[in-house]
Amino acid sequence: MTDLERIAVLGTSGSGKTATARQLASKLAISHVELDALHWEPDWKEAETAVMRQRVTQATSGARWVVDGNYSVVRDIVWQRATHLIWLDYPFMIVMFRVIRRTLRRVITQEELWHGNRERWSAQFLSKDSLFLWVIQTHWKHRRDYPPQFHLPEHAHLKVVHLRSPKQTDDWLAQIG
Repeated sequence: MTDLERIAVLGTSGSGKTATARQLASKLAISHVELDALHWEPDWKEAETAVMRQRVTQATSGARWVVDGNYSVVRDIVWQRATHLIWLDYPFMIVMFRVIRRTLRRVITQEELWHGNRERWSAQFLSKDSLFLWVIQTHWKHRRDYPPQFHLPEHAHLKVVHLRSPKQTDDWLAQIG
């Protein structure tokens, strides 16, 4: 798979976008761009749209990169420049289990995410901004909305790799590099 140049990794929160993107970037010796890091400011403030778009434009200006994230506000920038879309389309229960496990680990270890932000128990388990609610709201939406997007004329240049399980993703990654 030597034609992997500019790759966007998509999927519901908890599907493994960042881990997959990091592995790809390492195997291909290319830069990794995590859209969450460009989106979140300190104290969980969202970057203004113009700032986010400028950051993504700059981060994807190179010849070779892998981006992970689903931000529709920059989809046109990323997808227009990408050569490949890697869609991690896992069953809901796998994704939810991964989100629960990851969130508990982050809350317990107080792992720093972006710009000093850390996940808090109250925000994840007792809030309308809970990542669990976000997964429930977006999992089936992505499954419904992505396939028609892949077939639009402006996306005809993209090679889509649709991976439906962590094993399928591992097998696909093993073929690279």
